[in-house]
Amino acid sequence: MREISAKEVETLLAVGKELNIIDVREVDEVKTGKIPGAENIRLGLLEFRMHELDKSKEYIIVCRSGARSARAEQFLEYHGYNVMNMTGGMMAWEGNVE
Repeated sequence: MREISAKEVETLLAVGKELNIIDVREVDEVKTGKIPGAENIRLGLLEFRMHELDKSKEYIIVCRSGARSARAEQFLEYHGYNVMNMTGGMMAWEGNVE
């Protein structure tokens, strides 16, 4: 499993790096704030929406604490996607939210 810290994601965004972030939390959780530019695809719908993702791109998977995103990362990696889990999830996120 490939991992990236919340601080590393924040730093990459701060220097203008374009990142593909998938937030696998439930809709009501995302309403409390998400990483700017992140796309919300609930974990329960990931299997049905993964065809919307581009296997040539790298994705960072985010959830509340890092557990659901770890499951999503393993699932997507198994299906040939280039993915990383953001450790600590939104609980570790100190950057801006939208």
